[in-house]
Amino acid sequence: MSIALAFYEEKYKPELENYLLSEEQLYYTSTPLDALEKCLVEEDRHPVVILKDGMVAGFFVLHGWDGVKDYSENKGAILMRAYSIQHSYQGQGIGRESMEQLIPFIKEQFPAKKEVILAVNVKNTRAQYVYHKAGFDDNGRRVMGPKGELIIFSREL
Repeated sequence: MSIALAFYEEKYKPELENYLLSEEQLYYTSTPLDALEKCLVEEDRHPVVILKDGMVAGFFVLHGWDGVKDYSENKGAILMRAYSIQHSYQGQGIGRESMEQLIPFIKEQFPAKKEVILAVNVKNTRAQYVYHKAGFDDNGRRVMGPKGELIIFSREL
């Protein structure tokens, strides 16, 4: 299994148009196309695809200070948001592998960044487990989001 992270390019759009998420996933995260629309109007958002053998298996956005400031005072942080693994690719270790590649990817593409943060709904215990396993820590901060309380996780780079 070959997993890679790559910045979004237009050639991936057809796959994102057919990207399926479960009802549970849709409750907690936005679809890649919705997230991509925001990336087009905010230059500080960087869409990333998770590729399995060259096919889009997942998606997330790396968001600079405009996204970070709601969750942290650290201007050296970057926010990971809108993370998902397409429903048909779940249970194959892609989430774990993409998390292992995340830190080297950020260090290479955003060398000035010293921390990655993310926000997880308090009810989304599956995501909390994945992020803990990937070395993220609950930093104790809580923020109210549109669908309830969010736990802020962070990991130093």
